[in-house]
Amino acid sequence: MSETALAVHRAFYDAVETGDADLMATLWVDHPRVSCVHPGAVPLRGTGAVLRSWTVLMANVSYIQFFLTDIDVTTFPLGDDEPTMAVIVCTENILSGEGMSSPDAFAGGKALCTSILVRDPSGGRTAGDWKFWSRHASPIADLGTEDR
Repeated sequence: MSETALAVHRAFYDAVETGDADLMATLWVDHPRVSCVHPGAVPLRGTGAVLRSWTVLMANVSYIQFFLTDIDVTTFPLGDDEPTMAVIVCTENILSGEGMSSPDAFAGGKALCTSILVRDPSGGRTAGDWKFWSRHASPIADLGTEDR
């Protein structure tokens, strides 16, 4: 089961990297309590607000790519029952061309991300029925690698 949740999780990053607002819209539960916290921002509530934020971000970023590391998946309920919720924690290693003076220059950054996916309450049980309920990303400060 964690493989199907991970496939939906990866589809989220594919949507951001390709600017696919339609794909992004298929990945979220449609509910007023859905939430998303972008790095350094206040929480957004409701599917409409969340999807608008991603559409604006994708429209204003010419290039972005995510390299995910330290991926950890926990599904609930634990045990033999079919899971209805997955918590995915990962490190986002982000490569972007935004804010750079040269068109050939890139900037990098890191964020710690926690995503909560649930089995889509509106329908059947297919591989794609996992959907995002909540996502929270926090920037990871670069404290440098100099010896202290």
